[in-house]
Amino acid sequence: MSRIHEALKKAEQERAATQGSSTSPSFATTPVADPPVFAERPAATAEPLAPAHAGMPAFAGPFSTDTLLARCAQLEWKPDPATMLFLNGDDNARGTEEFRTLRSRLYHLREKMPLKKLLITSALPKEGKSFMSSNLAQVMVRQHGRRALLIDADLRAPRLHLMLGTTSDPGLSDYLLGKNDEFSVMQRGPLENLFFIPSGTGATDPAELLGNGRLKLLLQRVEPLFDWIIIDSPPAVAVSDASVLAKACDGVLMVVRSNSTPVALARKARQEFPDESLVGVVLNGTSADALPYARYYYESYQKKATTTRA
Repeated sequence: MSRIHEALKKAEQERAATQGSSTSPSFATTPVADPPVFAERPAATAEPLAPAHAGMPAFAGPFSTDTLLARCAQLEWKPDPATMLFLNGDDNARGTEEFRTLRSRLYHLREKMPLKKLLITSALPKEGKSFMSSNLAQVMVRQHGRRALLIDADLRAPRLHLMLGTTSDPGLSDYLLGKNDEFSVMQRGPLENLFFIPSGTGATDPAELLGNGRLKLLLQRVEPLFDWIIIDSPPAVAVSDASVLAKACDGVLMVVRSNSTPVALARKARQEFPDESLVGVVLNGTSADALPYARYYYESYQKKATTTRA
């Protein structure tokens, strides 16, 4: 065996001598590829990098609850007591129990499908989608330890800031334009664990702005911080914004106004969304005596209840 080893060693020395003065071993003579271009760029992250915009603050992720609380502005909201059911001090106001029931049904759905980012829309304006969005977000955080983010994505006719009694900017449009980061457009008010992104400065082309890809990035980055993200969208029939927004969400909840929404338009709005994304339809604006048995049940329960409910 020693002779074989010596022969192999001698052959290697002779081959090296014929290749010139190089002293590199044979296995190192294979050409090494040039470093790939991406090696000169910043290290890859788990999330796609945002498009470069002049003056856009640098992202400092990963985000945490401490980051959220430290950077999110706390403002003095002056909510409309007529429409903000869980911010007016009356836990037994008419309609509050229906929102608790809706919350329970959404949690049941969550057991069967991923459901955190929920879009609220309607066929036409003034059917109650903003009322539904804001109060649903409020009832979600009434449960201990639950945190919700409410986003006004109706860049055409925003109303949530008026209902909550707060400012409309900076907000979503400012983030989509690359002017602000996630936390500088986010605010919170008197209700613990409820956070709000208003519509922002007026947008000249809302459909193009909502479809530029930054909304999806926003949701990806803040989603781990919240139990629910409720998004109020424009009506589905008049403009295309709702169908664009739905692609970034887990489910769609449609609001239909009692004795108001034409059936044909409700069906047309429903067709804007895939079957698997529509999680339910809410009938809004019913009269006090429209559902007598349900009303009797809720009133009786309120009178007999001795414990505080969420």
